Amino acid sequence: MEQRSNYRKFLLLWGGEFISSIGGGLTSFGLSVYVFQKTGSAAATALVALLAFLPVLLLSPLAGVLADRYDRTLMMMLGDGMSGLGLVYILICMLTGDAQLYQICIGVFVSTVFSSLLEPSYRATVTDMLTKNEYSKASGMISLAGSARYLISPLLAGILLGISDVKLLLIIDICTFVLTVICTAVVRKSRLTRKVAEKESFGESFKTGWKAITEKKGIMILIVISSVITCFMGAIQILVEPMILDFESSKVLGIAETLCASGMLVSSIIIGCAGIRKNFTKVLSFSLAMCGLAMVGFGLMENMIVICSFGFLFFFMLPFANNCLDYMTRTNIEADKQGRAWGLISFLSQIGYVVAYGGAGVIADKIAEVRNIGVGRGAAAVIMVSGLMLAVMAISILKFRSVRELERGTVNAEASDNKGDLRP
Repeated sequence: MEQRSNYRKFLLLWGGEFISSIGGGLTSFGLSVYVFQKTGSAAATALVALLAFLPVLLLSPLAGVLADRYDRTLMMMLGDGMSGLGLVYILICMLTGDAQLYQICIGVFVSTVFSSLLEPSYRATVTDMLTKNEYSKASGMISLAGSARYLISPLLAGILLGISDVKLLLIIDICTFVLTVICTAVVRKSRLTRKVAEKESFGESFKTGWKAITEKKGIMILIVISSVITCFMGAIQILVEPMILDFESSKVLGIAETLCASGMLVSSIIIGCAGIRKNFTKVLSFSLAMCGLAMVGFGLMENMIVICSFGFLFFFMLPFANNCLDYMTRTNIEADKQGRAWGLISFLSQIGYVVAYGGAGVIADKIAEVRNIGVGRGAAAVIMVSGLMLAVMAISILKFRSVRELERGTVNAEASDNKGDLRP
């Protein structure tokens, strides 16, 4: 029996996350500018980013278990809705006086603890709703939503900061949570997500998730490689603001980030319309290698045309890599284990970001001090070296036969869908 498509309901769910992504991007941009202007330190800016990321990493395995044990859309509603508490705290601190660095860190940490519930539930819900033939297009749409925080948010934030301050950005972000929860609630009424007939213990759930990602050697290799790659890519994500703010205004920074992120918009639309059908390993390797080379060009000089050109290339190639990683993994893991599996995958593959967020800012400040240059050029040096290492790592992916064998799972998945999906 052929599974009925729920792509329209997916688009509603996706729309809510798109709105949430824009709001989150406003806050991220505003707080980065606020902290750097107050401290003049790349390390302080990186610390806030680290605290915005670390809870998601540490709690993702637990969130994955919860996604398979309870209503996934309810987990998404709780994650989106309650994460606004941390932002409310920061806003109150700013309304009563200048918020201190430790207060911003507390608010960001609290907000991220709740938002950590979202990712595994969201990914698993997409699996529940769609047929396997729709996964690739859905992955392109998800990448597009994620790109909103880089494409729309910086430009909007730069304009708003010109007429107001970071408090307005926080208020807008808090309001977006309401719309996101409403979209998820509508989808929840359709009862499209799976219900677990027999609940395992948390220990058994972790074991099940671990088995799901270790059954195929190629998946584990992708996870290990992804962890190393995220370390290199984390450098540009955390150091772009200090690098540009060192010689330009926040408005120019916002425009530059939007222009760069428009590359992600173009490629996400291409993937969303056409998808990627074959040669996933080659596409993954090539796209990541190009990302690395773009990072090298990105830090070459204090020239906004050069920066925006290489930034566009970086973001253009990124969705191709994300799509391949997502699709090759999704189609090689059983659907009823997706929540637990994605929780562990998120944890393991993103450990590199912790290293980057914890060390990139400190290294950039140290380089600037030792070489007696601006913090921005110190940040550029770290970005360029990270780009070279990323390119080398990307090429090494082609050497792993077990990774290439994962493509057989994607082919089999598509063949199965053409015969009709037999899932309950």
